[in-house]
Amino acid sequence: METIGRRATGARGLRCKECGEELPLGASYACEFCFGPLEVVYDRDELARRVTRESIEAGPASIWRYADLLPCAPDDPTAGLPVGMTPLVRAPRLAGRLGLGEVWVKNDTANPTHSFKDRVVSVALQKARELGYEVVACASTGNLAQSVAAHAAAAGMRAYVFVPADLEPQKIIATGIYGCTLIAVDGTYDDVNRLCMELAADRPWAFVNVNVRPYYSEGSKTLAYETAEQLGWTLPDRCVVPIASGSLYTKIHRGFGELLDLGLVEGCVPVMTGAQARGCGPVAAAYEAGLDFVAPVRPDTIAKSLAIGNPADGLFALDVARGTNGSIEAVTEDEITDGIALLAETTGIFTETAGGVTTAVLRRLAERGEIGPDERVVVYITGDGLKTLDAVAERVEPVTIRPTVADFEAAIADTTTLEISR
Repeated sequence: METIGRRATGARGLRCKECGEELPLGASYACEFCFGPLEVVYDRDELARRVTRESIEAGPASIWRYADLLPCAPDDPTAGLPVGMTPLVRAPRLAGRLGLGEVWVKNDTANPTHSFKDRVVSVALQKARELGYEVVACASTGNLAQSVAAHAAAAGMRAYVFVPADLEPQKIIATGIYGCTLIAVDGTYDDVNRLCMELAADRPWAFVNVNVRPYYSEGSKTLAYETAEQLGWTLPDRCVVPIASGSLYTKIHRGFGELLDLGLVEGCVPVMTGAQARGCGPVAAAYEAGLDFVAPVRPDTIAKSLAIGNPADGLFALDVARGTNGSIEAVTEDEITDGIALLAETTGIFTETAGGVTTAVLRRLAERGEIGPDERVVVYITGDGLKTLDAVAERVEPVTIRPTVADFEAAIADTTTLEISR
């Protein structure tokens, strides 16, 4: 067990996901023996003795109610930006449109910077401070950039944020406003990430998705914890989750498994369906071809927050899909914008392009008849549509009239006729 001030977490050390070698809890992103990726391991026996539904429910209304199951814990869980406990919304109109029985939307746009990245950044920055770092940095496709900049500002830490130069303007503005040093790199996300790995080698900075990545990625598990708690400590039958690096998808799966291991829920881990854009779908391509490796691609998609051509956790995502009888699907650009509109029209939730990918995959599964009538499905919406307005701007056409009743009635008659013809 690791003790921080008066708080204790269940974190025991780091373990290589390839060779199984265990390392102490330090700033490291690769195994020193085989260079495999690292993950946090916990003292399960101790956690089983002291973590209960009641102890979780007595905690703060944030991700820190699950501090025992995370690799770090703040002395004051109310400090900083409040993250987590976002709405889980029943979506009967979406279910009805698709001919499904029970659909829920986990709406993570309700986080402080309007994406799920606030979860992983909260954990990463807390661990960075515990390890003695004063400067944080990241490579990002947009949402992570904004989150790192905002949380660093709230914590009084310096931040360096690296993004592709062709990122959506909304995300550039919403990152720079927090006062970080914002670096636009002429290249893809994979180029940006490679640069950050080189910089991390000789700078005393906490790169949240490089040298503190094992801790950072653990924040995604809280989406699974919250889903189960909000469903009355029961599990969904299927989850539809977007895939970029594959970390979110695999960590949600891990979170459900941990709840089962600790006896906090009963049943089976949900079927895990992964969602990618066809313009950057290396994991979906590997799944469809039955491969045991993921071939890198050059991204070409409007879903920029998912545009990682060489996903770090792609192989592990394949294992999750196959191990849960799930799948990994890739959808077209038109399906993405249709998905954004479908979610907005049926739930009142406006998602960025990543959520359009997820909703489009849900629609595809429904049309193929792969979701049973009694299945409880949870769709994860990870970012706000205000971040990617350009993607759907052409779909919105206001009715322009002169300020007369006659013009209004004529326009309404025309639009009513148009709707009926559709």
